[in-house]
Amino acid sequence: MPTDEDVLKAYETSKGAIEIIPKVKVDSREDLALRYTPGVAVISNAIKNDKSKVYTYTGKPNNVAIITDGSRILGLGNIGPEAGLPVMEAKAMLFKKYGGVDAVPICLDTQEEEAIISIVKALAPGFGGFNIEDIESPKCFRIVDRLSKELEIPILHDDQHGTAMVAVAALINALKLAGKDITKIKIVINGAGAAGMGIVRLLSYMKIKNIYVVDTVGAIYDGRKERMNEFKQEIATLTNREKLQGSLAEIAEKADVLIGVSSAGVFTKEIIQKMAEKPIVFALANPVPEISYKDAKDAGAFIVATGRSDTPNQVNNVLSFPNIMRGLLDSGAKHVDYDMLYEASKALAKCVGKELGVEHILPAPYSAKEMIDVLSSVASAVAASAIKSGNSRHSELDISAIKKNAAKIIKREMKLEKVATKTQA
Repeated sequence: MPTDEDVLKAYETSKGAIEIIPKVKVDSREDLALRYTPGVAVISNAIKNDKSKVYTYTGKPNNVAIITDGSRILGLGNIGPEAGLPVMEAKAMLFKKYGGVDAVPICLDTQEEEAIISIVKALAPGFGGFNIEDIESPKCFRIVDRLSKELEIPILHDDQHGTAMVAVAALINALKLAGKDITKIKIVINGAGAAGMGIVRLLSYMKIKNIYVVDTVGAIYDGRKERMNEFKQEIATLTNREKLQGSLAEIAEKADVLIGVSSAGVFTKEIIQKMAEKPIVFALANPVPEISYKDAKDAGAFIVATGRSDTPNQVNNVLSFPNIMRGLLDSGAKHVDYDMLYEASKALAKCVGKELGVEHILPAPYSAKEMIDVLSSVASAVAASAIKSGNSRHSELDISAIKKNAAKIIKREMKLEKVATKTQA
């Protein structure tokens, strides 16, 4: 793994992770007249007469803005928009590499909810979608919900939607290996922020009932008064039908699945040892998980996953957000919904294929072959869901063409990356 000095030197050398390059040739007077003035005025007039033509004549259908206010960057907390910029640049890099999406980091010098909503709405004419990133909860939920209602372009909230999609895909495969039925197991989620909420909403959409969520106070249940808000109340309504009270250790007893989307070190060996037979443990806090892979296995966990790349079963959102967004853009989807996330989860789970094993429940983000399959499978699943539900600007689309095009896109991006990095060297 790279040292801190290695990281600082690499970023100083590259000056960030992304750049903008032309997609057309401008080598002559004719090229300039075609692509700039006077030619571009023809395009502007065409769009003036029919605003829908912006999707035909500009980069809007592939342009995405990554929006943050710096209030909850990774596990570092409220460190501000400047310190959030490298994370947003890295996100834009991954959107491009794994999804062919042209993403722009936008770090806002305001943490006021209404101001953020107004800014995003004002930016909407130039973008085909938005990714809301690393904004503290519960503010992030209100922003995403408002924007989803008031705009007809997709608002992806990776901390919520992306994490839920990839975690459920991992769960589908883990349960297959454990020989357990998802409708008959006990699932405990530690953490009620964006990721926890997303997982609860997706599992609830799947009609899973036996879910319990624990926060720093203890079990969330309908009727709890301490440190509740409207979104924790939603969790209380969707989970814990028995209204159980207690600590994480008490609630996790006899659980089949324990999912951590919380903070470092909160899972103990004793908690895992008191879970049900063949316990499944997802310790997804980053950069330090709730329990290390080794400690969880030593405690008897059947399958362990973390968010880290240095242990097996990395539950990494790079498997979700580029692929989901590709499907949203290609289908002309208006909104993100949980049907498309469920279809995406199933598609991602299938990508593992015959390689499925206790140390390989998800495709490897560093495998080019697997990532080509992931993009084409997940993007086409999202697109198919959007068309089927009427959640699209189009009444029908050739889903097989979207799948083939997605594979071409990621192969192209891999070639471009080689050229760009060779030029820098």
